[in-house]
Amino acid sequence: MFAQPLEKTTVVGSKRFTESYVLGELVNLTLRDAGLKSIHRQGLGNTAIVIQALKTGQIDVYPEYTGTILREILKRPETEASINDLNAWLKPMGLKAAIPLGFNNTYALAMRPEQASKLGIKRISDIANLSTEQQSTLRIALSPEFKTRNDGWSALIQAYALKIKPKKVLEHGLAYDALVRGDVDIVDAYSTDAPITKNNLTLLEDDRKAFPRYDAILLMRSDFDEKPLQKLAGALNEVTMAKLNNAAESGISFEMIARGFLNKSTNDQPSPTKISRFFNLLFGPDFLTALRDHVLLVAISSTMALLVGIPLGVVAYRRPRFSTWILGTVGVLQTIPSLALLTILIAVLDQIGAIPAVLALFIYGLLPIVSATHIGLMEVPSTLKEAALALGCNERKLLLSIELPYAKPIIMTGLASATVIGVGTCTLAALVGAGGFGDRIVAGLAVNDQALMLAGAIPAAILALLAQVVLTPKRKAINK
Repeated sequence: MFAQPLEKTTVVGSKRFTESYVLGELVNLTLRDAGLKSIHRQGLGNTAIVIQALKTGQIDVYPEYTGTILREILKRPETEASINDLNAWLKPMGLKAAIPLGFNNTYALAMRPEQASKLGIKRISDIANLSTEQQSTLRIALSPEFKTRNDGWSALIQAYALKIKPKKVLEHGLAYDALVRGDVDIVDAYSTDAPITKNNLTLLEDDRKAFPRYDAILLMRSDFDEKPLQKLAGALNEVTMAKLNNAAESGISFEMIARGFLNKSTNDQPSPTKISRFFNLLFGPDFLTALRDHVLLVAISSTMALLVGIPLGVVAYRRPRFSTWILGTVGVLQTIPSLALLTILIAVLDQIGAIPAVLALFIYGLLPIVSATHIGLMEVPSTLKEAALALGCNERKLLLSIELPYAKPIIMTGLASATVIGVGTCTLAALVGAGGFGDRIVAGLAVNDQALMLAGAIPAAILALLAQVVLTPKRKAINK
C-alpha cells in the first residue's frame, strides 16, 4: 500500500484526443489497482485549460509530452531536455514531470500517398519548393491547437519559410476522414495516430527538425506521490500505443482498453452491430451520472437567470431610460461565442468545472428572460393598471398582484427558451470538466465515433424537447 492518503481522491486529467483519453485511463486504473481512490476527468480541452486545472489543484496528474512541456508550457527553445532539467524549470510553477511512458509521439504532416507521390513530396521542405501555382492548390486543414501553438504551424512557417496558408480548421478526430475523402490535402498528425497505418497515409519528414521530441510522460503537481505509477515507466512503445489508439477508434471503451493492457490480455472481441452498440452506449453505466450533471447544471443556471432576469426586466419596464442599456447589455452577452466565454470565465475564476459552466449558462439565459419580462409587462392593459391604482394599489402591490401575474405566461415562455438554450449549450460544459451528456459528444468527436456522439446528442435533444413542453404555457393561458 502506498503513502498517498486513502481519504483523498486523486483526479486524473486528459486532453481532447484519443491517445490522451487512453493514457489517462491507464493512469486512473493503475492508481485504483494500487488501492487508491481515483477518478478520470476526460477530455478537458487543450493544453492551456488542462495546465490551469493542474496548477489550481482541480486535477493532480495527466499525460503530457516533453515537447509540449518545453515549447508550450515553459516557452523554451530546446528540442530535448532531461527530466531533471524539466523539473528544475517546472518547480517554480509547483509542478513536476515523472514516469516516462516509453514512446515518442511527435507532430507530423500527413498526406494521401498518391498525391504525395504525384507532387514529389517526401519532406516538409518539399512543400516550400513547389511552384506558387502548386502551393495555391494545396488545401491544408489544421486542428485548432496545432494552428495556434508555438510548436505547431508557426514553428513550421519559421523553420521552412512556408508561404502557403491553411484553408480550414478541423477537429483532429475528423481531419483524417476529410483527408481520405479528398476534401483536404494535408493535415497535422500525431505519429502514433491509428488512422495513419489504417489508411496507409504518408508522413512527411521533418527534415529541418522544427518539432522537438514528444516523449510521453506524466505531468503532475509537485506534492503528488508518483510511486504507485512506476509500473507504467517504459511500458509502451510507438507500435503498442498505435494499437491501443486503433482499438479506441474501433469502438472499444477507454476503460476496457486500459484494463486489457494492464492485465496483458487482448482487446480482440466480436464487434457488436451499430444499432446494438449505440443502445449499449446510450444506456451505459454513465447514463444516470450524465443525466444528473446535465439537469443540475441547467436547473441551477436557469433558476439564477430567472432570479436576476425578472428584476432586470422590471427595471427596464419601470425605468424606460435604462431599458436600452439593460436589453442591449444582455443582448451583447448573448453574442459572445460559448467557447470564448468559457475561456474568459476560467481565466477570471482561476478554475474549471461546474462553476464556470453554470455562470456561462446563466449569462446565456438572461436575454430571453429579461426580454420576456419586459414584453410581458408592456402588454398589461393600461385600463387594468389604472383601475388598480384607483382602488388604492401602490406601485409595489400593482407589480406583484397585477402586472407580474398578467405577464407570467410570457415570462414562462422566456424561461422555456432560456432552459432550451441551456440544455444545448450545456454540452460544451464537458470541455471544462463539468460533466453532462457533452462528455460523450466530446469523446466521440475525439475518436470520430458517431455512435458515441449520438449517445450524447440524442438524450440532450430529448431533454431540450421536454423542457420546452413542460415550461411553455398553454396558449389559452397567454390569451386570457
